[in-house]
Amino acid sequence: MSLAALSPRPTTSRPAAAPAPGVVAPPAPAPGASAAPRLRAVPDGTEARGFVLYVGLDEAKAAAAGIDLGRLVTELKRLTAELAPTAETHAAVALAPAGAGGRDVDVVRLALQDPSALARYRRTDEAPTEPVAEGVVIDISRKRVLLDGETAALTYKEFELLQYLVLREGRTIERAELISALWADGAEGDDDVPNERTIDVHVRRLRAKLGGYDDIVRTVRGAGYRFDRHADVSIRYASTPSPDFF
Repeated sequence: MSLAALSPRPTTSRPAAAPAPGVVAPPAPAPGASAAPRLRAVPDGTEARGFVLYVGLDEAKAAAAGIDLGRLVTELKRLTAELAPTAETHAAVALAPAGAGGRDVDVVRLALQDPSALARYRRTDEAPTEPVAEGVVIDISRKRVLLDGETAALTYKEFELLQYLVLREGRTIERAELISALWADGAEGDDDVPNERTIDVHVRRLRAKLGGYDDIVRTVRGAGYRFDRHADVSIRYASTPSPDFF
């Protein structure tokens, strides 16, 4: 289903065609009166089944006019019943957060899913370009690391290693704990299960990809590794806890 727009019927100098026998011609508009609107943009194979009238009026403006929304709806339904007794009517009130702003009629059209209003809203309300963040952004939710706005080319295991340290900020993690937590299921892909000596190789590869920010992974001599947060480091956490954080 779709909606067709209403536009004023253009006036022409061409004389009106005579009505067919047995058909009563509609009355001509009074002098000075605007022409009755007509449907436009109706695709072939469709027919008009009714119309929507969007009324933009908040409760304060209605009260200032000496009416309320409920009474206005009742009066419009009554007028419709008088003009077209067989017409079926349905009224819906559009709600918006208090103080949301904007034109009332635009709020109504968006709330009631008017296609043209939705299309215009999508064009004008595109998400702004995310500003380039300086420093390090460790995005747990998206499994990525940004270095001055550029995505670091970490492997899955390298990110898991960094994430494990980040989620335990302030703790020194022993090499044996890293191995048992991150390589517990044996070899994964091309990664060989390290021992306590070769775990340093994995950490060194991670640091190399962190570039000038490699010191966020600190070596604690004789103990293991620790994540050091600097002023230029930010962490974006997932909405749910990481499965490796207990």
